[in-house]
Amino acid sequence: MAVETLAPLEEYLTTSYSPDREYRDGVLVERNVGDKQHALLQLALGAYLHRRRRQWNIRIYTELRVKVREKWYPIPDVCVYPLPDFEGRYPERPPLLWVEILSHDDRMVDVWARAAELVANGVPFVWIIDPETLESELRTATGVHPVAGKTLRLPDSPMVIPLREVMEE
Repeated sequence: MAVETLAPLEEYLTTSYSPDREYRDGVLVERNVGDKQHALLQLALGAYLHRRRRQWNIRIYTELRVKVREKWYPIPDVCVYPLPDFEGRYPERPPLLWVEILSHDDRMVDVWARAAELVANGVPFVWIIDPETLESELRTATGVHPVAGKTLRLPDSPMVIPLREVMEE
């Protein structure tokens, strides 16, 4: 169950929480924390992307507070920014790719609503991954796209991310 606490934005941006919380319209919102499979996939995916950062001209972050709109700072499991990188401690623009790795306590209806809101607020690609099966889907402004063969091919980008290989490295 999520616990909500009221807080000013300035306090949120200068305070560390354990685990970190998201900020939404003046409210601190707890996040579902991942388990072993979630953590392994998050680490492996971040490392895979990081090793290819120069080739793909990108910067990778995990669990970064991202300003998606005024007074909403959600936290992706992994996100990818094209270079040049953003200025400051927290980005004021959405990433190219937002990765949500499902946690045991996630409700799909909530994950889908969040993805739709992220896309509506300028995130071009939201990738939702089940860490147990590696099944996934890509949410964009044009709809929901299944990810065939457990390999994400980001449109208009050199990025190709084969989840099986990510987990084997």
